[in-house]
This record gives sequence, structure tokens and C-alpha cells, in this order.
Amino acid sequence: MARSKLNALVRSLTLAASVGAPCLAAAADLMLPPPPPPPPPPIEVGGGWYLRGDVGASIYTRPRYSDAYDYTGYAESNRAFGNAVGGGGFAGVGVGYQFTPFLRGDITGEYRYSTGLRGSEYYKGPDFDNGLGSYGVNKSSGNFDSAVVLANAYFDLGTWYGITPFIGGGVGYAFNHVSSYSTNQQFTSPTYAYDYTNSGCGCIPYAPVYDPNGNPVYNTNSGSKFYKDKTTGSLAWALHAGLAYNVTDALKIELAYRYLNLGKAETGPGFVPCCTGSLQAIKIKDIEAHDVKIGLRYYLGGFVAAPLPPLMPEPIPGPLVRKY
Repeated sequence: MARSKLNALVRSLTLAASVGAPCLAAAADLMLPPPPPPPPPPIEVGGGWYLRGDVGASIYTRPRYSDAYDYTGYAESNRAFGNAVGGGGFAGVGVGYQFTPFLRGDITGEYRYSTGLRGSEYYKGPDFDNGLGSYGVNKSSGNFDSAVVLANAYFDLGTWYGITPFIGGGVGYAFNHVSSYSTNQQFTSPTYAYDYTNSGCGCIPYAPVYDPNGNPVYNTNSGSKFYKDKTTGSLAWALHAGLAYNVTDALKIELAYRYLNLGKAETGPGFVPCCTGSLQAIKIKDIEAHDVKIGLRYYLGGFVAAPLPPLMPEPIPGPLVRKY
């Protein structure tokens, strides 16, 4: 009985194998379709180019005035100067390129808004009779503004928590404009009495005049001079230091300090309203500014999406059947 059961099992397995073998062979003849082609890679545009904009405020140091401002010719020990340029603001734009993660450069143009230009000269004049001295003061006023173009290079010193410190320098050209410039000279000296009896012209002074209290009487003479407007070109250079914050991968915000040397400026020829002669122009030298500014940098570089697939996709080929 056991032997007959074993034979029946063998016959069943043989029958199943003979039926399933053709199916397995047919399945082996079927090949899977090839995978779809990968999408085209994103397209990079812009590279390391960026645009920037800046606004800021300035404090100017005391400039030097040329000899044309000295109306007296007295020794330096007898004079004191108080020249100054008022504070001001500026705004600018630029375009730049990020060469490496640590090196970038840009070209900027800015306009520095009009500010007050002031000058003063106090001097001790000659001594008169009885030890009475004289003194004078020259005061000037005008307006100063400038347009500056700079080529700058910066070194980014690494990034920590999205903050990148940087240093840099720049060189360029400044168009310095002086307008509405005028001066006023006042000279104070003792008042003298004139001898009208012994002089045929009655104009010879002979003694200082004193008031009833015994104090000398002083007289002040004044006069004004005016100068034409003028724009002067001058070499300019700058030093930078600041921090940049990564708002996004493409947008940076900067807070920076800048030392800016604007070179020199000059007035046009001067004149006195009652006279026709031309006066020598006044030169203002060593115009320096300490700037605090806020800036934005926007990088044009980035990736755009790959082209869209066609509206009617191509049909997927069916399985390949190997035929004999």
C-alpha cells in the first residue's frame, strides 16, 4: 500500500512539471521594458553675479584750506583755523561678482548729498600805539556734494551661523562740487583821532580814542567775497570692514564701516560785488569721511527647472518576446 502511494505521488509531480515547464520557458522569453530616460539637468543662470544697493551716513574730518583763504599773510603762530564739513548721507548702487567663496569684487556708484562747508580763520594783527593790538576773523560758508565711482575688492573671512565678516578696499574717482561759497572778513583795530588843524587834508591820525571810562574805542571793518560754483575731479580711495548676514542663499544684508578719502575740491574764481577784478579760487584739501552704511546684495546665480515633458507622452513599449 505504501509503495502504491509513493508511485502515485511521483506521477503527479511528473505531470505538474510537464505542464508548467512550457509556461516557465515562455516567461523566461519575456524581457522587462527599459527604464524611462532621466530628466534633463537644471540649467544654471547668472553664475556669481550680484547686484547691490547701499545707504548710509557720514562724518567728515576737518579739511585743509589753501593759501588763498589767508587774507593777511601773518605768521602761523598768530592764527587759528576752524574748518569743518558737516555730516551728511549718501546712497549708491553697484554690480559685482563672487570669484571664489572668499573673494568678490564690485563696481559701485554713489551720490553724497549736499552738506555744509564751513571755514574760519582767527588772527592777531599788528600792535598800535600804547600797546593796543588788533585782531580779525575770516569766515566762510558754502555747500559740498559729491558723486563717487569705486572699484572694490573684498575678502570674506568665513561664515558662522549665517554671519560672514569681511574686509576690503577700493579705488576710484570723485566728482566734488562746491556751490554757494562766500567769505566774510572782519578786522577790529583801535579808533584814531585825526589832526584837522595841522594837516591840509585833515586825515592824519595822531592818537587812539578813549571813552570817558578810559577804555580804548575799537572800530570793526568788514567786507564780503563770493565765489563761483565748480566741480573738481579727484582720486578717491576707501577701506571697508563689516558683517554680512545670509537672509537666503541669494540675498545678503550688510552692516559696514568705510573710510573714504575724497581728495580735494575747489571753488570757482571769486569776486567782490563792487569791483570787477577776479579773485583766486579757494582749494579745500584732504576731504575725508567716516561712513556707516547698510547694504543689500542679491545674487543672480541659481537653477531653473528642467524643460517640461511633451503634452502627449510617448507610449511605453511592451515586453519583448523572444521567438524561435
